[in-house]
Amino acid sequence: MKRLIALFAVSILLWAQPVAAQSILRDAETEAMFNDMSRGLILAAGLSPNNVRVVLINDDSINAFVVGGQTVYVHSGLLQAADNANEVQGVIAHELGHIADGHVILQGAGTRPAIGITLLSMVLGLAAMAAGAGDAGAGIMAAGQAAGMGKFLAFTRVQEATADATGAKFLREAGISGRGMLSFFKKLQSEEYAYGLANIDPFAQSHPLSGARIANLTGDVMSSPAWNKPNDPALEDRFRRVKAKLRGYVATYQQTLNDFPEHDQSIYAHYARAYAWHKAGYPDKADAESEALVKAVPHDPYFLEIKGQILLEAGKPNEALGPLREATELSRNAPLIATTFGHALIATDNKANYPEAIKVLRQAVARDDDNPFAWYQLGTAYSRSGDEPRALLATAEQASLTGDVRTAAYAARGAMQGIPPNSSDWIRAQDIAMTAQNEMDDNPKKYKRR
Repeated sequence: MKRLIALFAVSILLWAQPVAAQSILRDAETEAMFNDMSRGLILAAGLSPNNVRVVLINDDSINAFVVGGQTVYVHSGLLQAADNANEVQGVIAHELGHIADGHVILQGAGTRPAIGITLLSMVLGLAAMAAGAGDAGAGIMAAGQAAGMGKFLAFTRVQEATADATGAKFLREAGISGRGMLSFFKKLQSEEYAYGLANIDPFAQSHPLSGARIANLTGDVMSSPAWNKPNDPALEDRFRRVKAKLRGYVATYQQTLNDFPEHDQSIYAHYARAYAWHKAGYPDKADAESEALVKAVPHDPYFLEIKGQILLEAGKPNEALGPLREATELSRNAPLIATTFGHALIATDNKANYPEAIKVLRQAVARDDDNPFAWYQLGTAYSRSGDEPRALLATAEQASLTGDVRTAAYAARGAMQGIPPNSSDWIRAQDIAMTAQNEMDDNPKKYKRR
């Protein structure tokens, strides 16, 4: 019985909270666009732009979700399906509605009654089985599970409808049109029609059907003063660029060439093909596309970034330094771009470049400490410069981020032995060592010595 209960409880939790098992796609230009397009919405939600993140997930399905905290996860498939930035803003507004309304925190209010119904049905079903009515007992338990799931789904549909209304409110207060929210729901409605509405049980869905959502929202969003406000041309251009480069990165190069044939000489086509050729292992073709981008807009930091990255990964780090240095400066030391620049400085194998690499990479991790690759590069720069204690500290930081608790503890303790006591780096090493040791002490079976 306990096993049956546990299985039902786990199934509800997994169904209710999508897990970001897919890889996270990090790109400086995309993250800057997310920050700018969501800032007004975040402020309207009463939250701080410094604490809310919009994160891109490598998944071709059309989805976005929150799982706790103040992070909105957006699938790459959603960006590909969206026609404009305003549609993405509508989705982000909805997800911020979940955060502001505390829906993840309140999830237990939906699961507890559902589990209660299931537990009762199991007790009654097992009693019937014990009395010799096996089929009746199984039927009681099946009906109870169906009723429990129905109760939970009804709860989530209310949450989704509430997040729609709250998101529409945020759009209004931010002065952003709700046209994109409605048009995106119409896309989802088209998918429902394609599947066949007769095949969809509205009471077996976690979300209200799109037609109902559109009907509920239309009056509110059309009454907003921003309803007829035109989309920001600069933001739409940024969105088209991000969408093109994303296509080049996630699709096969043949799919990208079908979407952006070589006779297409637009900025978006060059961008998509640069990433497609680079990923497919055609450095000369990729470099030619990046050169076309830089020729069109010589001082665009993101065009310079892709040019430098292509040169670096083609084994030409010295040639990559110029565009990457300029990209870092023009982007105001964007951490992801600075990390690539630091990598290039190290890859030259020129000792004269290591001090600059350390400086650039320290600035990168100070602004974005959740980047294992940046910590790895910083550790390499320290090691090649002969500063082994700080190389160990960078290794400890990287290991801590990737969940390698043993390495984090070992490296942090080694760093403490060579760094001046009570300095900021020594205190940080001590924190990592203590946290890692506590984790191992609390889970001895998991971390037992082999």
